[in-house]
Amino acid sequence: MSYNSQRFDLLLLADMIAENSRVLDIGCGDGTLLKLLSENKNADARGLELNQAGVNACVAEGLSVMQGNADTDLAFYPDDAFDYVILSKTIQATKRPDLVLKEMLRIGKHAIVSFPNFGQWRVITSLAFKSQMPVTKNLDYTWYETPNVHFCTIKDFNNLCGELDIKVVDTTILNEQNQKLKIPSWLGLDNLFGHQAIFLLTKN
Repeated sequence: MSYNSQRFDLLLLADMIAENSRVLDIGCGDGTLLKLLSENKNADARGLELNQAGVNACVAEGLSVMQGNADTDLAFYPDDAFDYVILSKTIQATKRPDLVLKEMLRIGKHAIVSFPNFGQWRVITSLAFKSQMPVTKNLDYTWYETPNVHFCTIKDFNNLCGELDIKVVDTTILNEQNQKLKIPSWLGLDNLFGHQAIFLLTKN
């Protein structure tokens, strides 16, 4: 598995994780992040993946991955079983994102969540001027085939964290080129120009 072609956001996720940590990656796909953490952070990295093909790909790489659903199977994990629980580009596909977040911070000391920003200007423009659900690099499904059931904006997610009394430790916003957004956050333009967001969370 080559790291040269992997998503830049996964490198940023890995940078948030301390060495020798216990990690659960929910929706781990083919295990790219799990392997990165195991090899570069000496992490005890485990995965939960809904798609059987993804599970098979992970097992073929020697990774510890189980088939499971974020909405239903986190309840089987004990409290504080992990240092970090990761949900990368998956929360918008869960049935109850609020309950999934609560479970993540029950079983983990920290949660890392990334998602495409539905408040980005291209999305708003498509809705406002084309009267169509947008298809972008980050939201690359048409409305009738998308697995996403809960679109949210960066502002929506911040508000949800406040409602759930979750502490936002760090936020990284990426632009359309998957580079860190350089607009100062105090201008309040993150939500308009952010293509993707990565949140590091913990209990208050």
